[in-house]
Amino acid sequence: MKIRSAGPEDIHTILDLIRDLAIYEKEPHQAKATPEQLHRALFSPTPTAHCELVEVDNGEIAGFALWFNNYSTWTGNPGLYLEDLFIKPEHRASGHGKALLIHLAKKCVANGWDRFQWWVLDWNDPAIAFYQSLGAVAMDQWTVFRVSGDALIALAQQSS
Repeated sequence: MKIRSAGPEDIHTILDLIRDLAIYEKEPHQAKATPEQLHRALFSPTPTAHCELVEVDNGEIAGFALWFNNYSTWTGNPGLYLEDLFIKPEHRASGHGKALLIHLAKKCVANGWDRFQWWVLDWNDPAIAFYQSLGAVAMDQWTVFRVSGDALIALAQQSS
């Protein structure tokens, strides 16, 4: 097993993994990203996201982590936000997810980034237990808010 940065040739593999994750999270209709959008986000001259792939010995891609930098006004430093982590079911319990998290934690430490954060669905007990076993702490006192779709358009059209 090795972890490597994704390249443009991996776009369709990444999209397949995103769709697999959406199915696992019971939201397959929400996975709408196109190859062009993903290419722009990951491989433009100023990428907005990054992707690491787990490649097993036979060359198969077993999973991925897609992340981007965020920023803390409290610490004054960037952090790493893990948007998606997914390991194919047949490769789970092989240490690949843990290896990806360790890889990203090392990236944080090496770059002086103070925080490594992600969300997990509250019904995903196996993932929650796994993350807690690695020392992750649930931020239960925070509530995530989102404005999207028609509500986003309506908000943008309001006058201040």
